[in-house]
Parts: sequence; C-alpha cells; structure tokens
Amino acid sequence: MTFSDWPSPLYVVDVEGNGANPPDLVEIAAVPLTDGRPRPDQIRQWLIRPPTPIPARISRIHGITNQMTADAPAWPEIADEVHRTLDGAWIAAHSASVEYRVLGSHLPGWQPAGVIDTLRLAKHTAPRRSAYSLDTLLVRTGIDLSDIPGTRHRADYDAHATARLLLHLAERYSSFAELQAAAVPPGMPGHPEQQPEETLW
Repeated sequence: MTFSDWPSPLYVVDVEGNGANPPDLVEIAAVPLTDGRPRPDQIRQWLIRPPTPIPARISRIHGITNQMTADAPAWPEIADEVHRTLDGAWIAAHSASVEYRVLGSHLPGWQPAGVIDTLRLAKHTAPRRSAYSLDTLLVRTGIDLSDIPGTRHRADYDAHATARLLLHLAERYSSFAELQAAAVPPGMPGHPEQQPEETLW
C-alpha cells in the first residue's frame, strides 16, 4: 500500500459520552493520518462538560468523572472549533456509524468527505471470524500499543489504537480506492458504487 492517493485531511476519531440517550459528549479525539502514519503530536482533543452528570457506571467504563469535566468547556463553547477541524475531512473510526451519528447530531450542517469504518474493513479483510471488537482485533493482529499514552476507552488512546489498526488492515489493499470500497458503509459519505472481491488474511 502506498499512501500518495490517500485523502487529506483524514482524522481517526473517537467520542465518549455520558450515557444519556441521545448521548451528551464528554470527550472527542481526532488523530490525523499523514503519509501513512498517525500523528499523535498533532492530535485534537476536547474534554467537555456535559449538561447532565456522568453516571458512575459510565465513568467506570471510560474513566472520565464529573470532577474531571467540572472546569471543561460546555459543548457550545467548542462546537465551532470541532466543526472547523473536521469540516471537509475524511474520518475513520471503529464502528464508525456511532461517531458519524453522534458528531452529526452535535454539528448541524457538518458532513465529512468520507467515513471509513475499521470494523467493516476488518470483516471484509478477514471474513467468517467470530468477533470483531476493537480489543479482539488489536490482540489478534498483535499491534504494538505499548507506546500509546493514556488508557483504553479514553478518546485519545482509542483513536490512536484505531489508527494503527487501520494502517495494519490497509496493508492488504493496493490502493485507497480498493480500501474505500471495502471500508465505507453503504449510505455514508465516500461510499463507492462498486465493491471489490474479498481479500483474505
């Protein structure tokens, strides 16, 4: 895989919420991919004070507490900045429909150039496996995460780990167009009309 035909900007994104329905955002991270590598030194990350408290059961999952968000900006204070960052960009995420739906509901008028789903890409790359969670795929592929700062389920860590998974899976494809056909869910921006034949690990 060469990366000369990959779109720019492309951000691998992750969002964390407070468990409300619909969810209120408490954290967003966007790791840019440049020349085939993640750029954590250029990460955009926002901690957000939600309008309703974070329940303890949700804090136990991602580790973000109400104390941590007490002095963080509320969503209206950072919405324009997030919109400017992601405007016209490709985004990638694991089970990307979640990020696409949540970000879209918080950013009226925002539309990414395309949406890459590493879950869909993994199923296309290695069909007939029993599980495709992010944790399972990271273990199965043996991707080294030891130098990623932070902890699992925080947005910056998960976005960086997903970026590494995306690049690992991309090695099985000869061009971005081929990867795009496998990774963009139907009905989402960037979805081509034709799908390539399955490629196995």
